[in-house]
Amino acid sequence: MRLSGIGVIVIGASAGGIEALVVLLAALPKNFAPALIIVQHLPRERPSSLPSIFAARCALPVIEPVDKQVIEPGTVYVAPPDYHLLVDRDPPHFGLSIDAPVNFSRPSIDVLFESAADVFGSRLLGVVLSGSNADGARGLAAVRRAGGVTIVQDPATALFAVMPNAALALGRPDSVVSVAALAEIFQTMRNEA
Repeated sequence: MRLSGIGVIVIGASAGGIEALVVLLAALPKNFAPALIIVQHLPRERPSSLPSIFAARCALPVIEPVDKQVIEPGTVYVAPPDYHLLVDRDPPHFGLSIDAPVNFSRPSIDVLFESAADVFGSRLLGVVLSGSNADGARGLAAVRRAGGVTIVQDPATALFAVMPNAALALGRPDSVVSVAALAEIFQTMRNEA
């Protein structure tokens, strides 16, 4: 699996995803090179405590991005509740949208993945984790079509296998791994400068 040249990682998770994300973020080295952008499905009617939960377990800065915020390497971004999180170009930055939910979700994993694939192409790594709906499957296919790298959590290791299985049904990813194996992959993605 090609990891050289990856500048941005997008991760989609739903039911069971927080447990997986805690493991992954705790494994990130302080000199982790890519920007990491997360959509975790959450209730839309209240503020998210995920940035503070993740920041307590992660060596990198963890931010809930605002509209027009420029994407920086070595930073973890967590989508705010009740907004679609999109990526736009020149320079790469975030957009927030209140368009209708996609796959019953806002933020939608598909919306993030598809917009990030348009901007980053082969420099993008897309990851689909545990979840109980099909959000992320179409977006991961867009990452693959754009020349990016795709990883799906092994459904046998997911608390909820619907989302990984939906992603697998739309095409073969570059890798199907456990969260522990994915954490090991992330540990190799250090800034060599």
